[in-house]
Amino acid sequence: MERRRWRSRRGRKGFTLVELMTVVIIVGILAAISIPIYRAQVKKAMAAEGAALLGSVLTAEKVYYAEHEEFTTDTTKLGVDATGNKYFQSYEVTDASATGFTATTSGIGNAAGITVTMTYVHGTGAGAGATITYTGI
Repeated sequence: MERRRWRSRRGRKGFTLVELMTVVIIVGILAAISIPIYRAQVKKAMAAEGAALLGSVLTAEKVYYAEHEEFTTDTTKLGVDATGNKYFQSYEVTDASATGFTATTSGIGNAAGITVTMTYVHGTGAGAGATITYTGI
């Protein structure tokens, strides 16, 4: 009977505690590395909604410019409705003139702290076009 107790592990199935702890440590290290990267990507995805909103504002401002030969700060004249957005539901247009404008939108909810700003310079020369900047990402 004494021999049966000290048999080799050949017939047994399962993992040792050392093997299980090794797997737990590896999973913990991978999670510590990947979670901050994942969160940064989620913030970038949220900010993309703000950039899309400002793209709509740019289109509306170009239509307004074609009719009035100047850009406007009056958002009611642009007709851009952002209420269907999840993170960026309002915007503001500042510094509008005949040469360009600046539009800004700020996130709400999980996107609070993210601000997307677009500066547009009218024309065809160097420096003309839209530039989008992100803060809080």
